[in-house]
Amino acid sequence: MNVQAVLSATGLRKRYDAKEVVAGLDLALAPGECFGLLGPNGAGKTTTLRLLLGLTRPDGGTISLLGLPVPDQARQARVKVGVVPQLDNLDPDFSVAENLQVYGRYFGLSDAAVAARIPELLDFADLTGRADAKIETLSGGMKRRLTLARALVNDPDVIFLDEPTTGLDPQARHMMWQRLRRLLGEGKTILLTTHFMEEAERLCDRLLIMDRGAAITTGAPRDLIAQHIEPHVVEIYGDPDTGGRTAVYKALCERQELVGETLFCYCADPHALLAALQAQSHLRYLHRPANLEDVFLKLTGRDLRD
Repeated sequence: MNVQAVLSATGLRKRYDAKEVVAGLDLALAPGECFGLLGPNGAGKTTTLRLLLGLTRPDGGTISLLGLPVPDQARQARVKVGVVPQLDNLDPDFSVAENLQVYGRYFGLSDAAVAARIPELLDFADLTGRADAKIETLSGGMKRRLTLARALVNDPDVIFLDEPTTGLDPQARHMMWQRLRRLLGEGKTILLTTHFMEEAERLCDRLLIMDRGAAITTGAPRDLIAQHIEPHVVEIYGDPDTGGRTAVYKALCERQELVGETLFCYCADPHALLAALQAQSHLRYLHRPANLEDVFLKLTGRDLRD
């Protein structure tokens, strides 16, 4: 896969003072796939993105982006790369169209070339008719879609998306997902970081979960769920005596975890547990299939990260 990879890194390392924030990371993206980079705060995701883009020089390892070595030829490689940063950095002094126009100049594109693309980009962002609007008049979802459209000005082959739907309401988030699936359908390659496990599960062909700078596991979302988590999860919550009932329920599931007042029961076959719960009319519980969030929390823990 490394021979055909549009983006690859081997043995990637970066240290700040005594702390190694990226510790021997390997990854490779195939053309046309969506690859997710997941991890808790402080896991090293942002530093990894900066290394892959050639914005930070690694202390060790090799990087290839579109066949070019990074960081030595990062500027040449970024000509065919689009970036959607974690925070919108649109220029409030410019209109929607002017933001696109000015950004195109960073890639050496003529004003005429960018102007020819603007109608298509506005249509993609569902902003047709808003070309002359000021940034301050746009909703959060509109700004995020414009930031994505701006990243497409240079018709990139690879798109870096750093938490693209943070702060968006469900409607705006689903619209963003539709646009990203459209890009994948056009053959674009996407590297995505997100804290929304549902987003990663919906969009990513493969993903890598990292923590403390190192990879914990990698694979397709469905494969990781099957590998690490029992297929059924029963959440029992709101019961003051949940802690006292753990021994009773333990015999009815493969694994359980008490978090606050919520007892998570992981089962291969949940029928016996559900039957026992139905006899407890005062209990509230939820039966659901295992998901990527279960994998993430099992591998990285439930402790808060600063």
